[in-house]
Amino acid sequence: MIDTFEPDWLALREPFDHAARSVILARRLVQRLPQRPRIVDLGAGTGSMFRYLAPIIGGRQDWLLVDANTGLLDEAFGRTAAWARRRGCTAVATGNELQIATPQGLWRMEVIAADLGEEFPLAADAVVCSALLDLVSARWLDRLFDRMHAPFLASLIVDGRDIWRPRDPFDAQPRAVFRHDQFRDKGIGRALGATAWAHALRSLAARGFVTASAPSDWHIPRTALGMQRALIDGRGANDARWQEVRLRQALRGRLAITIGHRDILAFPPGG
Repeated sequence: MIDTFEPDWLALREPFDHAARSVILARRLVQRLPQRPRIVDLGAGTGSMFRYLAPIIGGRQDWLLVDANTGLLDEAFGRTAAWARRRGCTAVATGNELQIATPQGLWRMEVIAADLGEEFPLAADAVVCSALLDLVSARWLDRLFDRMHAPFLASLIVDGRDIWRPRDPFDAQPRAVFRHDQFRDKGIGRALGATAWAHALRSLAARGFVTASAPSDWHIPRTALGMQRALIDGRGANDARWQEVRLRQALRGRLAITIGHRDILAFPPGG
């Protein structure tokens, strides 16, 4: 099973994810979707991609959220229902399905617990994922594209760029440790890390897909103390001196962080 994440971390990052994703690529995908599309969301977690993309699609739509972590899928129902009600919509959960009644039509969310290291459903009008491709291996990704015959949108793929302002002479060590960890086996082979987005584009093109890519960087402003502290804790776990300096800067409102990501969009041959 691929590494998973804590719900609190996913909730903390969600507004930054939504702000970072390429709206241009998302709209290009939506323009090619049929009426009432069926979307498969791989590694869906708590449903952040649904909450981002469903309003852009707008009309009737059916989603299948795939994740190995049943706890996160349970969170997806609760968080998405609360999100829908804040938007003035009715949300009703029955079994493994959430139905959201909107002025544009019914949005249906179904969940399935499946290990991404094994076979999982791909029959859909589009396959999407977020913050997933840098965690998987080249073999896993190539096998996915061999099976996929639908448009594909992958967002928030780490690309290795990161800028911490102000710079610090001790940045190099935490950065090197973090980049080394990016290539660690997360459960389905040696992870692609920052090379994932380029590998995905090459692999898709080799299979005849028409591809596009756009930056989707996190911009963490000086006022986002909670997100800054989470990144400092994660990045500097083995360097107390660096953590202390960066935390002091964050508490004083002097720290700003940019983490580089890419989004990619692909349409199948003839699609």
